[in-house]
Amino acid sequence: MEQMSGMTQPGKSRPAIELADYQRLSEFRYLIRRFLEFSQLQAEDAGLTPRQHQALLAIKGYPGGGPVTVGDLAERLRIRHHSAVELINRLSDAGLVVRDQDKDDHRRVLLRLTERADDCLAELSAAHLDELSRIEPMLRRLLDQGRE
Repeated sequence: MEQMSGMTQPGKSRPAIELADYQRLSEFRYLIRRFLEFSQLQAEDAGLTPRQHQALLAIKGYPGGGPVTVGDLAERLRIRHHSAVELINRLSDAGLVVRDQDKDDHRRVLLRLTERADDCLAELSAAHLDELSRIEPMLRRLLDQGRE
């Protein structure tokens, strides 16, 4: 049987894990699931799928603020290139994303949000930041417990 990446090999020592550690991990995963559920409902209320919302956020919040390619989006969303193309097609059809040909490299397609997408994303992001501020104290408490 193949070992999972990052798992301890049989016969090798691992750090002792106490009940409090399991409880911290369980609570952390619960808070993440709760936030993701909130996010999904907000996206659906805005007429988007969660993946579409994630794509808009990935394009708008791309590190360095530079142009985003299909490959960049696929990497940020951790999906295959062809899945990113399908997602971009749906976003383009909905009037949320525009494809521009790179002037320096005509093989590259650059993605940018439309004004409609910017407005939608601003509303969603405000709600998400508000929700994040609600769970932040719980997250901090969990993370601080690991330093004790």
